[in-house]
Amino acid sequence: MPKSPKEMVDALVRNLPAKTGRTFDEWVKLTKAGPATTREERVAWLKSEHGLGTVTAIFIAAEAEGRSVFDTYADEGALLDNMFAGDKAALRPLCEGVITLATELGKDVDLTVCKTYVGVRRGRQFAMIKPTTRARVDVGLVLPKAKAQGRLMKAGSIGNDRMTHRIEITSKKEIDGELERWLQAAYDGAQR
Repeated sequence: MPKSPKEMVDALVRNLPAKTGRTFDEWVKLTKAGPATTREERVAWLKSEHGLGTVTAIFIAAEAEGRSVFDTYADEGALLDNMFAGDKAALRPLCEGVITLATELGKDVDLTVCKTYVGVRRGRQFAMIKPTTRARVDVGLVLPKAKAQGRLMKAGSIGNDRMTHRIEITSKKEIDGELERWLQAAYDGAQR
């Protein structure tokens, strides 16, 4: 199973010929020549006329209009730089502190940098780090049996349905033993 958006794109391109009889580039060429002119129309056309799935159709339509999904996810460093640009730049040290804490949980911890968050995985995602506001980083956690207590609160609308809880981080002093214990519990719950 692909871990990162880049790996997902690579898998899509690799598997598309066997699933559809056309390569990614052939689908892009067909889409450019097709009747649709906007991304939404192209996605709808690829789905209705050719039976493609939503994600596949979105990637092809984006490429057809010159907005490569491949390029978007090719450089995880650039994604991280963009995530913490402008008024969120001061939050980057908080993110890096949480990343350090999370990667010390075990050698099997992987990070997945997306456009709006950093996923923390152990085979599957068990946490996420997200600059939610200009003053706060949220650490989302998969803790289905935990009750909200102390700084641990229900996830709310953190943007990922897997996350059941979150901890707000507004300063380096909040990257502490409590956060470490909850990260450890989420990590332990994600055993393969």
